[in-house]
Formats: sequence, C-alpha cells, structure tokens
Amino acid sequence: MSKEKIHLVIASANLLPGGAERVLSFLARNIDRTTFKVSFVIFGHEKDAAYDLTGLSTTFFGKDRILHGFIDFYKFLRREKPDVVITAVGHLNTMGAYLSWVFPKIKFVAREVTVLSVMREHANVKFNPFMWMSKHRFKYVDAVICQSDHMVEDIKTTYRFDYDKITIIHNPITDSFKLKSTIADRSEMKLITIGRISAEKGHERLISILKRLEFPYHYTIIGNGPDRDKILSLLESEGLRNKVTYIEYTSEVDKYLTDSHVFLLGSYTEGFPNAVLESAAVGTPILAYPAPGGLIEIIEEGINGYIVDTEDEYVEKLNSIYKDYHFKPEAVRSSVMKKFHSDIIINKYEALFKQLINK
Repeated sequence: MSKEKIHLVIASANLLPGGAERVLSFLARNIDRTTFKVSFVIFGHEKDAAYDLTGLSTTFFGKDRILHGFIDFYKFLRREKPDVVITAVGHLNTMGAYLSWVFPKIKFVAREVTVLSVMREHANVKFNPFMWMSKHRFKYVDAVICQSDHMVEDIKTTYRFDYDKITIIHNPITDSFKLKSTIADRSEMKLITIGRISAEKGHERLISILKRLEFPYHYTIIGNGPDRDKILSLLESEGLRNKVTYIEYTSEVDKYLTDSHVFLLGSYTEGFPNAVLESAAVGTPILAYPAPGGLIEIIEEGINGYIVDTEDEYVEKLNSIYKDYHFKPEAVRSSVMKKFHSDIIINKYEALFKQLINK
C-alpha cells in the first residue's frame, strides 16, 4: 500500500449515550495513530454528543435519520477515499454494504450490536422495501464483527453469506473504571440497572421481582428510552416509587456502580452489555436472566454474579445474596479485566483492519 497510514473512517448514527456509541468513540480515541489516520463521522447532531471528541477529526451531518445522511456520506467517502470504513447498527451497516458497490476499493466492516432474531421479537418492526436490502447486507461487506459466540450462531441461522467474514471482537473495558475500596453498608441493599428503557431490556419483570423482595433495598435506574414513562408509571402504581431513584443521564456511572451491591439485568436479549462489564470492573456483581448474547461469556457463576432462569430463582438468589454477600470486589473485577481489557480489544481491531488492507 502506497499510503503512509491506513485511513480509517468510523461511522456512527449518533453519539447519544449507548453501547455502540461508546465502543466506536473508544475505538476512535485509542487506535494506534502511528498506523491509522482516523476520521469520525456522525450522522446525528453535535449537540447530542455524550463522549469526549477532543483531538479527533470529527464530522457531523446533523441528520435526524440515517437515511437522510446518505448523500453526505457518499460525498464524504468520494472526497476522502479512505481505506477502511467501519459502521455499527443495522441501518448504517446496510448503507455501508451497498456503498461498497460504488467504492469497491474501500474495505467495509459491519459491526453488529445485538442478537437480531430475538431483538425482532421485542421490537415493533413494520415491513418496508428496505428490509430485503438489510437481509442481504452481509454479502457485500468485507468483514462482520460480532460481539459474542451467540451472536455468531444467530447470524448464521438467519443470513446466508460467506461466514469466513465473521470475527468476534468483544466490547472493551478500560482502566477508567476503578475498583471500589469498600463495600457499602448493607443494612439497605443498593440495587442498580443501567441501560436503554425499552421492551427488550425487561424492566417490567425486574419490577415484578422488586415487589417480592424480603429485605430493605433502594433501586437506581439510569437510562432513557421509549418505555420510560410506562416504567415510571408502573413503579408508581405498584407502590415502589419511593424506593427508586430515576436518573435519565449521568457522567458518573462509575460512582453509582461503585455505591451499589448488585447490578440487576432483566434483558431478553443483549449484545455484549457495556454496563455489565463496567459493573464488574468496579467490583459490583451482576444478577441476570439468560439473555441471548454475550452474558455467558461475561458472568462467571459465583465469582462475578449469577444467571437464573425464572422469576422465583431471581427472587431467591437476591434474598440469598442479601443474607450472605460473599462477593469479593477484586475477584469480580479480575473476571472481566483478564478477558476484555481495552488493550486486548484494540489490538484485535487493529489486526482486523491490517488484515483487510493486506488481502
């Protein structure tokens, strides 16, 4: 290759607080600048940026929908002529796939963010003529990044394309999440859930569990989403609102995780949940349902949490943890750092991009 550096374009729908956005901004900030020239392209608005962009070459299209940024993205790629483009989220992955027809010299990488078949069960998906294009998108990209083994198997059962394009790269956890120095007083158990408030995240079944707990607790919910008002109303109607703190957004996620005893996950499906990684990184264990995705690769039974099958088991396990809190913060943290530390993950991204260029 004649260029001194590999020109990498990282494209994101927006930079609102979210898992995919966090990982892409992490990649933009931390990839080796001696090897890569990075351009960060955001289809959404600069005012929505929740992540640090200092020192990054960033372009905002200022669009409310991904489709509305198609012409801007086309012009950007034609002008910049990058070597590699990585996209994330279904619609943007589809756009990248079909732009590969126009830019055959560019290597396009699609990063999937969820277990697609299960996600469709909980999303209100209406038919549109672009669904066919989406179904065939993986045929036209040069690489597909999945976050977990489960995601790979799901894609293989749903889509037909060259599966040799698939590579697994987990989400990273950085040293910015510090190990808690002490465990908070457990006279009142502090429980927490962080994430998008939508049907697939299972907040309703967590509320059913809270109603049945036999010990004093306080529950913190951090996040926003289409089901926010519904969940807050349900908490009110169940008489739980005085036991719950709701926070739409905070830049101090690590503080709230550190102050908590257990992270509660009610999701029906997950990609590779960043909030779960972050909870373990500060030493706070996780209790979860067996959501398809990367949970089984993160949670080590009895070391950093538990996965339970039913509501009865969930309630029983929480009551048990309250009576005998055996988790060691150091062991909880080590369980994720040894596998998903940011240095390990960034090396995998760099190796993939170099491999594509050298093909």
